[in-house]
Amino acid sequence: MTTPPDPAPGTSPADPASGTAPVDSASGAAATDPASGSAATDPASGSAAPIRVLLADDQRLVRSAFAMLVSSARDMDVVGQAGTGREAVELARTARADLVVMDIRMPDLDGIEATRRIAADEDLAGVRVLVLTTYDTDEHIVEALRAGASGFLVKDTRPAELLDAIRTVAAGESLLSPGPTARLIARVLRLPDAPPPGAPAPAALAALSERERQVLALVARGLNNAEAAQTLGLSPLTTKTHVSRIMGKLGARDRAQLVIAAYESGLVTPSRS
Repeated sequence: MTTPPDPAPGTSPADPASGTAPVDSASGAAATDPASGSAATDPASGSAAPIRVLLADDQRLVRSAFAMLVSSARDMDVVGQAGTGREAVELARTARADLVVMDIRMPDLDGIEATRRIAADEDLAGVRVLVLTTYDTDEHIVEALRAGASGFLVKDTRPAELLDAIRTVAAGESLLSPGPTARLIARVLRLPDAPPPGAPAPAALAALSERERQVLALVARGLNNAEAAQTLGLSPLTTKTHVSRIMGKLGARDRAQLVIAAYESGLVTPSRS
C-alpha cells in the first residue's frame, strides 16, 4: 500500500494490486473498476461513467468549496453532501457513491467510525473512502486506515491534487505518501512490546510464504510493483500476483491496509523502515 509514482497527465492507476498501470482520463474517463481492472461504463451511452463523489464535512463552507471544485471536473459528479458521519453512511447507500471524501472530525458519528461502517457493509463493498485531515501528523489517520480508508490528504492540498487523489482512490489504488505515512504509522504503532528484529513471524503472517513476506515488507516501505520486482529479481506481473494473494490472505481492501498490517505485525519496524 503505497502511493504510486505520479501518473502521466490525464491518467490514474488501475487496481489496488498493481500500483502501476494507468487509465486514460483525458477526455473525462472515469476510474477503473477495481474488480475487473477495466473502466466502468455507462450502460446507456457506452461511455465511461463519471466518478460519483460524496462529500462529508461538518463545515458547510468547506463542503461547498469542494463541491464546486469536484463539479468542475468532467469525469466527476457530486452526488451528495453530508454534515455528519451518520449522514455520510446513509448517503453512501442512497446516493450510490463510488467514493466518499471524508473529514475525520464530525459530530454525531466521526469520520473514522463512518469509514468503518462503510467498509464493513457488503452492500457498499465498492465504495472507497478518502480521508481529509488538517495535519499530516494527525494520529487519527492511522485509525482511519485501519477502519478501511484508502488514503488521506491534508485539507490545504492544491485543488488539482484533490482531483487527482479522487481519481487514484476511485481507481482502486491507495493514496499514501510513503515517507510521511511510514513515519506516522511507525510512531503510532511503536509499542513497548513490539516484536524485536528477528522475532518469529506473528500469527497474522503465518499464512504468507517467505517470498510474500518479502514483497509485503517492500510494499510497506513505499515501493510500487516495478520497484519491488527489481529489488527481488522478479517480473512486475509476478510481483502483482504476490500482492493480490497477500491482500486475499490478510483480508486487506487495498495496499493502504497492507502497510498497516506490516507495521502492526512487526514485519516492518521503525528501526528497519
